[in-house]
Amino acid sequence: MRGVLAAMKVRGMALYTLNPPHPMPLRRDDIGKRHQNGAAGNALRAGVFGINDGLVSNAALIYGVAGAAPEPSIIVLTGVAGLLAGAFSMASGEYVSVRSQREMFEYQIGLERDELDEYPQEEAAELALIYAAKGMDAAEARRLADTLMQDPERALDTLAREELGLNPDELGSPWVAATSSFAAFTAGAALPLLPFLFGYDQALPLSIGLTALGLFAVGASMSLFTGRHALLSGLRMLGIGGAAGLATYFIGAWLGVSLG
Repeated sequence: MRGVLAAMKVRGMALYTLNPPHPMPLRRDDIGKRHQNGAAGNALRAGVFGINDGLVSNAALIYGVAGAAPEPSIIVLTGVAGLLAGAFSMASGEYVSVRSQREMFEYQIGLERDELDEYPQEEAAELALIYAAKGMDAAEARRLADTLMQDPERALDTLAREELGLNPDELGSPWVAATSSFAAFTAGAALPLLPFLFGYDQALPLSIGLTALGLFAVGASMSLFTGRHALLSGLRMLGIGGAAGLATYFIGAWLGVSLG
């Protein structure tokens, strides 16, 4: 795994080595960089959790129906419906969430732009106070703030980062978030459904096996972000997902008997 993770430049590779390297930072921008995931890390994390949501929810749905009505056609119909409903629900929810967040951030930056236009001296004083609070000499902080204020766009960018804590270049795309969520959920939800789609005689055991492997893989992948041991994370996810699947299966079997 070390070689694969190194090629992917995933920070979690440190979990798979006894002596993770800690290089000396050469520039100010390098400070703390080892502990930041960035956009790629966030996308990977969202993908892992999206797959997990699809896998657990659709597996539980499929096994609940399998316990009540073992006919393959009914199981396939239920699984496909669960996959589509969940994927579209996740995608629309993610779109609304990221879009609303982006609009809020854009509104805050817009307010800052208006204040910069109307009260440039006050905004320069604010920026100088921020730099002074970080330990810069007060006179030097004021000179730096005045220099930045000569370029309105650069001043706005700096104020957004320093005062609002926002990066104007990384506000997030709602369409990317929605598409990624849809794809991740679909990938997870399709796993327990695949054996039924191809009409295998032992579709249910094969589905359970694929789901178990998927749950373990997802749990192990989560260790990249939690810092926990991959084996323990995989087994924990397998236990949680397996309990959900067993519960829905027996509930479905009980309902099938009582309704029949």
